[in-house]
Amino acid sequence: MNITSLFKYGIRFLFLQVTLTYFSIYYFNNFLISNKFCEFCVGNSFRMQINNSLWEDRNRFFTIIPENLINIEFFIGLFIFIFLLVLYSTKFYTYVNELTYSLDRSYLDEFISIYLLWTSSFFVFITMFRISHLISRAYLLIFTFIISIMLLLFRNSEFLSSILGRSVTNENFITFNLDEDSIFRNLRIMTFRKNVGNFENIDLKNSKLIIEKIDKINKEKNINLIVFNFNKETGIDKNLESYLIQLNKKVLIISKEKINFINYFLNRTERVSNYFLTYFNNDIQYGSKYILKRIIDIFISVLGITFLSPIFLFIYLYIYFLDGSEVIIKQNRVGLHGKQFKMYKFRTMKIDSHELREQMEELNKNDNIIFKIEDDPRIIQGAMFLRNYSLDELPQFFNVLKGEMSVVGPRPLFDEDTKLFNESYMRRLNVLPGITGLLQINERNTTEFETWYKYDIEYIESWSLSLDLKIIFKTPFSLFRSKVKGL
Repeated sequence: MNITSLFKYGIRFLFLQVTLTYFSIYYFNNFLISNKFCEFCVGNSFRMQINNSLWEDRNRFFTIIPENLINIEFFIGLFIFIFLLVLYSTKFYTYVNELTYSLDRSYLDEFISIYLLWTSSFFVFITMFRISHLISRAYLLIFTFIISIMLLLFRNSEFLSSILGRSVTNENFITFNLDEDSIFRNLRIMTFRKNVGNFENIDLKNSKLIIEKIDKINKEKNINLIVFNFNKETGIDKNLESYLIQLNKKVLIISKEKINFINYFLNRTERVSNYFLTYFNNDIQYGSKYILKRIIDIFISVLGITFLSPIFLFIYLYIYFLDGSEVIIKQNRVGLHGKQFKMYKFRTMKIDSHELREQMEELNKNDNIIFKIEDDPRIIQGAMFLRNYSLDELPQFFNVLKGEMSVVGPRPLFDEDTKLFNESYMRRLNVLPGITGLLQINERNTTEFETWYKYDIEYIESWSLSLDLKIIFKTPFSLFRSKVKGL
């Protein structure tokens, strides 16, 4: 295990140790041994009995422990530390291999295994220290379920990601030359996802054809995984290889012989059923990175909605006074991996203005993708300043809370705009769309698609949480440096 993996496991171990210990002590003192649930108990009798038992055991078996540590809180913390140490030494808890067979799409089996392991260990603990008869049985049962859920929740990034809005069961995949009855369709990586496209009898040496098919379906459906069956091939066309590496998606290659790649990139190969399974995941906002980004997004959006609520109310009443309802509109936009969602905005244009795009195409001074009109006649009179300072975008904090957008990312475009992207620019769909981004802090008033392209690709290729924080910090200052008329 490399240093990076050890660091990740260490942080997760420490987090679980602190979280479980703090919660267990709190629950123990307030529910399991609390005298308020016993009408016949006097004073602190439960705790006194437990401490007397611990003192007897200390004097008989473990005199090396200092006297000031002889309390139930210390022993709970020690028990959880030993339990986690044993748990993390097993692959059962620490490692989820997507390249193994799985016939169950639920987490029930995993929960039951964790529940039995935790419950049996905890029962041994309370029996060994002679406190089982002092504990409320009803609250003990509840406690075993709560801790088991917490252990499942923080087992790996997959489960926590699903709670934060990105579940693998909502992801899709397509296959090339993989039979419908292939045993590899029972791999965990495919069992948990939905198959939205099968391409059979495809010449895998024809990279142009494959790229066209991936690009076409990518514009129609959100794709997260691409699976190839190369059978006896030992190599992959260099153009297809480069395309798949830059696609920022998960790719699984099944082959009889080991594949020799031209480029150097992170991948892993496993031998399953006499086949080589080569897997690489270039989805940059996935796993722990996605979780941290979502936590930051949720925190900032809650703060934004809370502290900007007076401005929300003012803008709502102002637009209603100018042009009546509806004040907040919902527009179909394209989000992460091509998934469509309803984006919220304060309405600054006349009702049904989007339907007038075709009629006003000759006024569009941009290229075929970005649609902007200088002094757009569809804008409500008196609402331009809302667009100049992007105040009409404030309701998108609710999109961020729902997990459809991020605070930082490429601006979400309409579906008809997305269909005009080439295969290179489709990469912008592999990150969460955002309220602000590199474009907004550099050239907010640009009318050139090439500028959009430059900043979006730069953001994707250099994305990090620190970059997001820098963009967030600079955004308020950019609002007063230049004006933008919105989308």
